[in-house]
Amino acid sequence: MASMMQPQIILLKEGTDTSQGKAQLVSNINACTAVADVVRTTLGPRGMDKLIHDDKGSVTISNDGATIMKLLDIVHPAAKILVDIAKSQDSEVGDGTTTVVLLAAEFLKEAKPFIEDGVHSQNLIKSYRAASTLAIGKIKELATSIEGKSLDEKKSLLAKCAATTLSSKLIGGEKEFFASMVVDAVIAIGYDDRLNMIGIKKVPGGTMRDSFLVNGVAFKKTFSYAGFEQQPKKFLNPKILLLNIELELKSEKENAEIRLSDPSQYQSIVDAEWNIIYDKLDKCVNSGAKVVLSRLAIGDLATQYFADRDIFCAGRVAEEDLKRVAAATGGTVQTSVNNVIDEVLGTCEVFEEKQVGNERFNLFSGCPSGQTATIVLRGGADQFIEEAERSLHDAIMIVRRALKNSTVVAGGGAIDMEISRYLRQHARTIAGKSQLFINSYAKALEVIPRQLCDNAGFDATDVLNKLRQKHALPSGEGAPYGVDIATGGIADSFANFVWEPAVVKINAINAATEAACLILSVDETVKNPKSESAQGDAAASAMGGRGRGGFRGRGRGMRR
Repeated sequence: MASMMQPQIILLKEGTDTSQGKAQLVSNINACTAVADVVRTTLGPRGMDKLIHDDKGSVTISNDGATIMKLLDIVHPAAKILVDIAKSQDSEVGDGTTTVVLLAAEFLKEAKPFIEDGVHSQNLIKSYRAASTLAIGKIKELATSIEGKSLDEKKSLLAKCAATTLSSKLIGGEKEFFASMVVDAVIAIGYDDRLNMIGIKKVPGGTMRDSFLVNGVAFKKTFSYAGFEQQPKKFLNPKILLLNIELELKSEKENAEIRLSDPSQYQSIVDAEWNIIYDKLDKCVNSGAKVVLSRLAIGDLATQYFADRDIFCAGRVAEEDLKRVAAATGGTVQTSVNNVIDEVLGTCEVFEEKQVGNERFNLFSGCPSGQTATIVLRGGADQFIEEAERSLHDAIMIVRRALKNSTVVAGGGAIDMEISRYLRQHARTIAGKSQLFINSYAKALEVIPRQLCDNAGFDATDVLNKLRQKHALPSGEGAPYGVDIATGGIADSFANFVWEPAVVKINAINAATEAACLILSVDETVKNPKSESAQGDAAASAMGGRGRGGFRGRGRGMRR
């Protein structure tokens, strides 16, 4: 009786929302499935695009999973995990962002009936992790290495990987054209890991076919002063001087105060200023450089001075462009023009200024270190060029990964079907509930070929049955068979050159399994809306107070 009379213990603040137990888990799974439904239709060569219109009024058209996930304003805490895995897949591998979200959601969907039937989520997590390890082991076993091939062979193999990535993008119609361009750009930067060494410049107008690759650096003509037109616009094997100083006639910056007792002395002050800038310009000319680039402004006096001596100059060059010029030409950015020796000057085979659409570009090609490349993209609408840039980013990442971890697997859902078959067979050798869980994991992997069929308008059931039958052949010859997007049947993906780097699949399965296990391990969500609103009010009142105070002060200081 005494125990019944005990007062209730209040642990959390009033108004706190706590959800827990089975219902909470199912609710989280439903939220993740809803997010996956948004990007589901963007998968594959026949995937649709999404038009996202944000509160600032900017419009993005994309079918890149990571871009869509970033732009969706997702508030559900569990569903945000899917956004994070899409971002991590994008930064680590560059492609397969839609795949990773779909797989994670499908693993959760397959787990849902077990959770509803009262299975403990830790049992599911243990089986999923075991299945993931087996799947990754199988991928490594099936992967084919492209190591030890000649450069031309390697190039064509890498181009196949880039074309597979680009086939699902907006520029898929020109995938061969862009694939070879991407491979050349990646091979140009060699094993340099800095992605910013490949520049992508966008110029609206023209057609996609007007896009071109500069084996060096290209950047838009910077703001220039009078005298610019008299400068030469083309040099062969010029020396290039890179600066980070202003070449402008300016009064002393630090508000220096000079007291003169005699007005005639004023002229000597002015002359000193002119002498300083002429001294700087003479040193630039004497260095033997024919192209002078600076991150800061090059004024009209300097522009005219260089033009008279047949030297090209450009001021206010963007920092990333200057860094890329330095990497390509072998020059070093100087913060002073004193002691400019030959070692700090860069060089290239050809420098020229060229008209591209409505813009003029400065092109440095045939660079000695050659660790940089620039793709100049042409196209119609701005949104189209933006999407083309995102597509090329994915292709560049894929080619870099394939070059480093030189193993590829068959695409088109072939590898997914093969792992699914392998896991189903393995599940039969296990006693206990784990058999069911690994079986459901294997079934979830079939979402990729099924979605490829759905997005292309084919009968998914029919195609999947054909694939299952082909993959079940005891000889193992059916392993490379995947969905044939052209005919709506099945085809040997490997023979058709639908390839993707093994690292993409490994990373996708790893990340998707981790995300699914993380969501399955959550059994309670604690949300305290009261404290959130209290913080918001406090911040607003603090802002208001500061703002009002500021206005009062300004009012008193104003002249009447």
